[in-house]
Amino acid sequence: MAAQEIIRRSVDANEKDWNAAPAYAHQERDVDAKGEEKTDRTWDVFQMDGSPYRRLLASEGHPLSTARQRQEEQKEKRELARRRSESPEERQARIRKYQKERDQDHLLMTQMQVAFNFRLVGDATLSGHPVYVLDAEPRSDYRPANHEAKVLLGMKGTLWVDKAEFHWAKVEAEVVRPVTFGGFLAKVGPGTKFLLEKEPVGDRIWQPKRFFVNVVASVLFWEHDSTSEETFMDYHPSAAISSMPRRESDSHRGLHLPQLTLQLRQPLFDLLLRFAPLDDHLAIAP
Repeated sequence: MAAQEIIRRSVDANEKDWNAAPAYAHQERDVDAKGEEKTDRTWDVFQMDGSPYRRLLASEGHPLSTARQRQEEQKEKRELARRRSESPEERQARIRKYQKERDQDHLLMTQMQVAFNFRLVGDATLSGHPVYVLDAEPRSDYRPANHEAKVLLGMKGTLWVDKAEFHWAKVEAEVVRPVTFGGFLAKVGPGTKFLLEKEPVGDRIWQPKRFFVNVVASVLFWEHDSTSEETFMDYHPSAAISSMPRRESDSHRGLHLPQLTLQLRQPLFDLLLRFAPLDDHLAIAP
């Protein structure tokens, strides 16, 4: 099968995955490191009246104390009451903000189809799934659809596509040419990498299993390197409004496993764009 046909089918499969994502609740572990600072938190993530809510389950690798659990339960109840008391305009604004973030990430995902030349280099097996392996190189004639998509000009990567249903099983990408924001004020350099792994969660839908990013960047003369690893687990259909409090045996199920689930909430593109407002100039260094 030709590389472009594989990519075309994979975009269709990922569109279904993308549309299905809000219907699933999951647990998410976020481990972020910046310099000497490191945070490690695990969350329950579910839809609450039209946009996600994140309930803290563990901090720094340890389940919450009974007292802290009660605080989080009260916090959730207050937030649910607040959302239920919103005016129609406030509710629309909250949901619109959430949808805008999803739309931005979705555009960047679909832009990958036209931003790169894909070459089929072989096949492999990932977690029991036969996959196609494709290399991706930036196209010289690509014209970004918006400011955010310009980061694709400085990247290359590898894509593993499920042979049965064409879901993205794994994506690796790295910056190979510096991405400069605001003229010379901020720069994301070579060595910036990200890794996305996905898995089936039921009903022919795949969702993120792991997302790792290492950002090598500078703002003026300040080095700003950081890493972020998110892992996901326990995907299940989301409750309509709010999650019910979990039993103690359920709340911390799997917290000590090596892989916890995470949501692809702030992919590499969002991390890169933190360095400059959307209306700043962005250039790719030669």
